[in-house]
Amino acid sequence: MPLVASVQNLSKIYRKPGTHVEVAALRSVCIDFVEGEYTAIMGASGSGKSTLLNILGCLDRPTTGHYLLDGDDISSMEDDLLSEIRSRRIGFIFQNFNLIQQLTVLENLEVPMFYLGVRPAERRRRATELAERVGLAEHLDHRPMQLSGGQQQRVCIARAMMNDPLILLADEPTGALDSKTGQAILELFDDLVASGRTILLVTHDPSIAHRCHRVIHLHDGQISRDERNPRRGAEVVAGQLSAGH
Repeated sequence: MPLVASVQNLSKIYRKPGTHVEVAALRSVCIDFVEGEYTAIMGASGSGKSTLLNILGCLDRPTTGHYLLDGDDISSMEDDLLSEIRSRRIGFIFQNFNLIQQLTVLENLEVPMFYLGVRPAERRRRATELAERVGLAEHLDHRPMQLSGGQQQRVCIARAMMNDPLILLADEPTGALDSKTGQAILELFDDLVASGRTILLVTHDPSIAHRCHRVIHLHDGQISRDERNPRRGAEVVAGQLSAGH
């Protein structure tokens, strides 16, 4: 199976402001992520989950080690190139949605392509297509405050897919939703993975992690366990075959 991303002996050290005290958020982490895999990252607060997600999303840089995304070492890239890679190859799904309140659903979806200079007609075509895929075809002219929490998260998922990214990163994607709505969002994730999407999510919920092919547990900045779900793991291959890989 094709390798999408890899972190090699990756460490991240922060210095507390105004002091010489250093805190190791990640310590010599090594992980490979393959195409079509659904991975959960778990761990207590302060275990390094958010730091790892930020580095994978090209929002932060490692102190030492390497991060390869689709074969390219992004660890020491210039900021401009890093920003372009982040826009083209990474899709973000946030717990609190991060939608632009003044824009409609259609306009929110078009934002990623707007920044890449894609023509309006193509932006609209792609946004309409993805809105339909996530069940929002009837809400294109609504603004975020006119939508339910579940609908807003569906907008986020569609927006994350606008530039056809290599990997989708989700930070507690159901954390702000009630259980019924959260279940619907997780079923949408299941559908995306079945179509060949690669998804990495941070969660505190074991029942969500159980849906994944793989669960990585972090403790004090290191991997304490890396477990695979044999039943779900077989679905990676099935998903790739159905997607034509």
